[in-house]
Amino acid sequence: MRYLFNFVIICTLIVVCSVVCAAQQVSDLAFQPKISEPMYKADEGPTVIIDEAHFNFHTADGRYQPFAQFLRRDGYVVMGSKLPFTPPLLRSADILVIANALAERNQTNWTLPTPPAFTALEAAAVRQWVQQGGSLLLIVDHMPFPGAAENIASEFGIKFSNGFAVDQKVPGPMIFRSSDGGLRNHKIVAGKRAGEKVDSVATFTGSAFQITGEAEPILVLSKGVESYLTSTAGQIDKDTPHLPVDGWYQGAAIRFGKGRVAVFGEAAMFSAQLAGPNKIPMGMNAPNASQNPQFLLNVMHWLSGKL
Repeated sequence: MRYLFNFVIICTLIVVCSVVCAAQQVSDLAFQPKISEPMYKADEGPTVIIDEAHFNFHTADGRYQPFAQFLRRDGYVVMGSKLPFTPPLLRSADILVIANALAERNQTNWTLPTPPAFTALEAAAVRQWVQQGGSLLLIVDHMPFPGAAENIASEFGIKFSNGFAVDQKVPGPMIFRSSDGGLRNHKIVAGKRAGEKVDSVATFTGSAFQITGEAEPILVLSKGVESYLTSTAGQIDKDTPHLPVDGWYQGAAIRFGKGRVAVFGEAAMFSAQLAGPNKIPMGMNAPNASQNPQFLLNVMHWLSGKL
């Protein structure tokens, strides 16, 4: 059993290392997944604002550049924003994307404590905007990102474990499948048109979360997945405190007032990156994540009210 634990942790830390060693992680700009029929005409779709005001690890012209380019090809108007969340900014967006925000303290120091990235006023403004009809895509990876998103997540009843979600049964990425119930039946999974149905989604470590109140599960963690509560990102061994998180979520949808929230506990699943000196594909460009691009489109179409 110890051998299995060590093997899984080593494989997990290969993924984690590619995150921590940011200089060795670059966007795969050559990755251009096919869109058979764009949802909107070019530049006529909803406006998507990607948050870049909170020391975000993923930005529109950085590690989420393939994400931004992909959505533009589907007709969305996508832009980054370095402005704090205020009612005027939020009114200019149809969809707000927050991906791996950080407090200034954790920008280069991924250790505890992990204070909020957002002010109380910002969190309240986002809540009110969603309640009035806005759509939020909240993406929160492994520690330290859950701590940074805690106050904005709590506005929607979301509670993250500030750790690393590790499947002790299987090394490497976690695969959520419809066939075993990990990928739940949902409009986001089914899609709108023929050929949009997804039956597997890959994630790359990440975090686990629960939701107080009504939620629509999408990615549900299986038995054997535990959250390792390390005090320093990437430093996991057999003595690291951990808790079982089977039945918790790594993806879910929430209807909140007139608006919608899609929340995911992993960020690389929507990126396309080349990690480490060997340029290993990680994200939508990985061989075992071939359906992730369609899954992302389905998420955006649900947030846009098309599903």
